[in-house]
Amino acid sequence: MNLEFGRVALVVLFALIPIAGIVMGLQASALRTRIPILIGVFAGVIPILSLYIPKQFLSGQTGMSPRLDQWLIIVYAFALLLGVVNVLQNSLRRIRRREKGWPFSAVLLTGLFVTGGLGVYGAVSRQGIGYRPDGSATPFQWITDHFFQPLQSTIFALLAFFMASAAFRAFRARNTEASILLLAGGLVMAGRVPLLEFLAAPFPPLQPAAAGASQALGKLTEWIMDTPNGAAQSGIIIGAALGAASMAIRVILGIERGYLGVGKGE
Repeated sequence: MNLEFGRVALVVLFALIPIAGIVMGLQASALRTRIPILIGVFAGVIPILSLYIPKQFLSGQTGMSPRLDQWLIIVYAFALLLGVVNVLQNSLRRIRRREKGWPFSAVLLTGLFVTGGLGVYGAVSRQGIGYRPDGSATPFQWITDHFFQPLQSTIFALLAFFMASAAFRAFRARNTEASILLLAGGLVMAGRVPLLEFLAAPFPPLQPAAAGASQALGKLTEWIMDTPNGAAQSGIIIGAALGAASMAIRVILGIERGYLGVGKGE
């Protein structure tokens, strides 16, 4: 009985009400924004209620909240398809108008069609998109190994230079905070590599002392990463969680309507 009630409730909330809203929205323009807000309220309230109300039709294995999570996967699939259509429209328009950077759009579309086509071919031919049982790579996996991964490595290699440039600008000791950041960054970088042992290599009598100092510096590095850095990360995570919670509350209460493309008004 509980299972049937949850299933019927989900169908009413996310199928019958949207269909009725579309039909009535053709006659009343105000409903075109109110019905999506109502659906957003239901989608946000049901998971919250399932955390505090131990009812089978809400939080059970086949309750409303787990079933809603499964339905959201279907929504994600349509959102992905919508993103692909958006990329196609923007890229084709840029290529057609010969706007600045249009060759990059052509390369993007080529990669999209090639990888997507090989993925569909792997699904249709039942080869999959990974490695075959004999260890050979499928066409999709071959593209991944010979194109995607080298490009990914290149991007990360270029990112290292940008990080070094940003670190150089940030580590300028212009004030007290920047000086502390410079000192902590220098200690962490020195503790991650055997710098003291490398410097003591030409001097054998100093090597034991350098090894002990290197271990102590490594422990100091771990303390910096676990205690001050961990505290800062915790503060950032708490702030991000509060921001996400406040945004969720604004969406549930219908205050935030940016996802409708109408701002705060109707």
